[in-house]
Formats: sequence, C-alpha cells, structure tokens
Amino acid sequence: MSAVFGKPSPPPPAPLPPTPEDPVVEAARKRAQRAAQHTKGRAATILTGGQGLTGDTPINKKTLLGA
Repeated sequence: MSAVFGKPSPPPPAPLPPTPEDPVVEAARKRAQRAAQHTKGRAATILTGGQGLTGDTPINKKTLLGA
C-alpha cells in the first residue's frame, strides 16, 4: 500500500516538559513547600490515631494527698 499512497507523515513531536524557571512550576513548588511546613508544625499535636485511644487507659488515678 505504501507504494500507492506513499509514507504516512510522522506524528508531531511531544511538547517539551516545563522548565524549572517556569512560573507555574515555581508556584507549585512554593505551594508544596508551604503545605509541608504547615503539616510539620501540626505533627506534635497529634497524639492519637483516627480511632482514638484503643487500649485500656486508667481514667481515675488514686493519689495520696498530704502524704
């Protein structure tokens, strides 16, 4: 068939990936960095998992007042 119609034209080249200097890439990098900083600060306040405390914990402790 190629003798009758000729060779098909090659597909167009793929677009180039964005460069690091691209403003869109810079904005995404800054957003990711800012989000990482915010979650880093909250990590110390999470003391339990999503299910809460799963083990037996003493709720009422006996104290020796005045001893």
